[in-house]
Amino acid sequence: MQIILASQSPRRKELMDLMGLDYKVIVSNADETFEEGLSIEEQSKRLGYIKAKTVFDETKGDRIVIGSDTMVLKDDEVFEKPKDKDDAIRMLNKLKNTDHRVITSLSVLIQDGDKYSEYIDYDIAKVYFKDMTKEEILKWVEEGNPYDKAGAYAIQSKFGVFVDKIDGNYFTVVGLPIHKLYEAIKKYI
Repeated sequence: MQIILASQSPRRKELMDLMGLDYKVIVSNADETFEEGLSIEEQSKRLGYIKAKTVFDETKGDRIVIGSDTMVLKDDEVFEKPKDKDDAIRMLNKLKNTDHRVITSLSVLIQDGDKYSEYIDYDIAKVYFKDMTKEEILKWVEEGNPYDKAGAYAIQSKFGVFVDKIDGNYFTVVGLPIHKLYEAIKKYI
């Protein structure tokens, strides 16, 4: 059975490699505009699903298509990928010396002969940051390439020195809840 990752995220590719899966990447061109009236959990699941569904509809045969979306949340604000340097600095200033939530959705669409099934879920982890100086934030923004990362940080990089602790699954924070992915696909691999 063919496994397809509907994501261009290097972190998700690394996690798929970590799982030892033989897969290919087809980047989804789904419209990721937020839909009015949905909770953040529903929004996350919806975004992961439309990424997977777009790629699923473009492919044929027995296949597993995996879509995912990661959001960083502090109070009522969603921290997506920063637009520019100032936005990245703003985000990190709001996240420093406090805690926030990371929600990562998982959508797995499976065609196995004439049987179609879906697994749609999400996982949440709470991340606690240490305090950071202006200089430390600026250095990360200038050297860490925060622009393709929700919340402007990558926990698995040298930025990890600012993470005090995590309540939840580390891989959810990285960008793919592999513990849930494995449960969804283990009978096919």
